[in-house]
Amino acid sequence: MLPAELFRKVRKIEIKTRRIVDEITGGAYRSVFKGRGIEFDEVREYTVNDDVRDIDWNVTARMGAPYIKKYVEERELTVIMAVDASASGAFGSGNAAKRDQAIEIAALLAFSAIRNQDRVGLLIFTDRTELYLPPRSGRGNGLRLIRELLAFHPTGTGTDINVALKDLIQAQKKKAVIFLISDLIADAGFEKTLKIANKRHDVIAARILDPLELHWPRSAGLMLEDAENGNTAFFPGRETAALAAYADAAGSYHQAVAETCRRAKVDMIDLRCGEDYVKPLIRFFKQRQGKR
Repeated sequence: MLPAELFRKVRKIEIKTRRIVDEITGGAYRSVFKGRGIEFDEVREYTVNDDVRDIDWNVTARMGAPYIKKYVEERELTVIMAVDASASGAFGSGNAAKRDQAIEIAALLAFSAIRNQDRVGLLIFTDRTELYLPPRSGRGNGLRLIRELLAFHPTGTGTDINVALKDLIQAQKKKAVIFLISDLIADAGFEKTLKIANKRHDVIAARILDPLELHWPRSAGLMLEDAENGNTAFFPGRETAALAAYADAAGSYHQAVAETCRRAKVDMIDLRCGEDYVKPLIRFFKQRQGKR
């Protein structure tokens, strides 16, 4: 990709996501993701409008008049986008592949965080950690993250969520909000690692699936190849029994993954490739707001 073309793509994504952040997601993001706690601001003399519970009795005794301690929210958060770049992300039955959707969602969440003065980092993974950019603040950092996502060519093809989460636990010592953006179709189970990661951090899974990964339409027979491991199989797309078996198997697998997230107490946002992703994100913010 030429630098000029890459620049245009980065700007296009920034403009698109900035509009959504300004109109909808920015305020919701702030109300859902609070700072790490509170920090001391100042000591000042008590007034009749203050809560008596805020009186600092030690300072009051020294000064001979009532004083209160004032605190402010420690606003800055650390937010990390853990984005799946495995070969299955290249699949898309519509105008966009899952990878394209993942980049836009990562950009939207990153700019929501940056708008609220949070620090944002990026981890790109396949069956290994491909790239890690430590959290930083500022618009320039957000643009760099998008540029890396657009231009990056992974070495691996498979998916190992365990490796990604373990590397993040190792790299990120302070509590962070981690958005795991993936189809969650992994080579191995990851429930134990997900539980550990969610105890140390706040992990949110944004699962992106193509509609064909849930239901296959009636079609001619196809020879299918797994993009991650190269395995092939013939699928008789006109047979009703085969279509039903496919839907049952797909439904069972994806439901099992949802149960994995539920047991790990990880919130999951379900997104469909090629469909509007703003409404599911808004629903997620509202549900989280209700929990708070």
